[in-house]
Amino acid sequence: MQYKSGETMSNFDTRAVHAGRADLRELGVHAPPLDMSTTYPVGDLDGAADQLDAWAAGEQPAGSPVYARLHNPTVARFEEAMAELEGAAAAVAFASGMGAITAILLALAPDRRHVVAVRPLYGGTDHLLCGDLLAIDVTWAEPHEVREALRPNTGLIVLETPQNPTSTLVDIAAVARQAGDVPVLVDNTFATPVLQQPITLGASLVVHSATKFIGGHGDVMGGVVACDEAFAKRLRYVRIATGAVLHPMAAYQLHRGLATLPIRVRAMQRTATELAARIAAHRAVGVVYHASLAATDPDRLVGRQMSGPGSMIAFELNGGFAAARTLLGSLNLMTHAVSLGSTDTLIQHPASLTHRVVDAGCRDESGVNQSLVRISVGLEHVDDLWADLVQALDAIDVIDGIDAIHPIDATTDDAVDAVVAMAVAQELVMPMHSTRDAVTSVARAAGRPRRSATAR
Repeated sequence: MQYKSGETMSNFDTRAVHAGRADLRELGVHAPPLDMSTTYPVGDLDGAADQLDAWAAGEQPAGSPVYARLHNPTVARFEEAMAELEGAAAAVAFASGMGAITAILLALAPDRRHVVAVRPLYGGTDHLLCGDLLAIDVTWAEPHEVREALRPNTGLIVLETPQNPTSTLVDIAAVARQAGDVPVLVDNTFATPVLQQPITLGASLVVHSATKFIGGHGDVMGGVVACDEAFAKRLRYVRIATGAVLHPMAAYQLHRGLATLPIRVRAMQRTATELAARIAAHRAVGVVYHASLAATDPDRLVGRQMSGPGSMIAFELNGGFAAARTLLGSLNLMTHAVSLGSTDTLIQHPASLTHRVVDAGCRDESGVNQSLVRISVGLEHVDDLWADLVQALDAIDVIDGIDAIHPIDATTDDAVDAVVAMAVAQELVMPMHSTRDAVTSVARAAGRPRRSATAR
């Protein structure tokens, strides 16, 4: 795309603002039009029949769209913008990210129904691949084992990077070198095109849950695939046949979200980098996953593959599932909810929620264990987020420490004294004359209601 003066828009931030808007001056409008039509006048009958044939084949002929399931101008604007930002020839939008991934699998040729996939993936993707709904044969492989997993009928290689939910990185170029002529699909939801453009690294297909960072406000759902025109035609055919169309209003909101995507992603990333460092220093935390940390990026892909580490953090708690439950129940500012990429910070327990549908053994093998918590960092100030998180992390220490010595409803004075001594030693409460008052203070610090020492 070019300015009227002919000056090329070489910077990503500028393209994010102007992509999909090249004709607005010609139309005499400033904001992109929102076309809510479900049907369109067709003119002469013979011409309309030809139009319908072309649309149904996945082409994009000039003239009447005929029917909104075949084409919508507002959706097409969003697709044009996404193709430009991902460096692709085309893009095809769907009603959701899972709708987009399902369409990709349906679009595979009948003799290429074998898929090589790298875990972890989003739980919904994993569930779809492992199920029998689409009759897909899947081989799971480590990134360095992709070549050995290929078969004559392999039609697709599937990976995410950063991976969901662990935020670990996969070397896209290294996988692409192993792929030969097999298309590589990269789920770029976590990174967005702001930080990573997989097609430039050898990927053939890029998919987004546009619900996340692209929409950016937790109020619109959609999915999109960036690819070459040949595969886009197959995807349009699937979309027409299945009806998994993106609503025009959703397309309008997603297109609008692109203009602020760079500043949102970078601001969230700055906060996440600082927050990850603080989390890593807390005694309740065992391992932290964020690409700003060397252990998460041993191959130094940040700087080569990604321009920054992103804003998704995962960490393992020393206390396992009980610690995760305590943490999530002790937060006040962060929202305990699935999804990601919103302006507000979201936190969740993947093994219980987003990855619940994945086989338990496979979850554990890919690092999605019961102690893992995932944070999608929003636009709040880092100090406010940390204040909320640290008091919840401290609550884990209090509860686990108390229970390790003796339950708080112990019947013996010795047990109560032990609880109080431990709490004083950890500076959770000040020394007191009344043992009962001390027990009450410890219970409050732990986020528990006071209970009688003789209660059962």
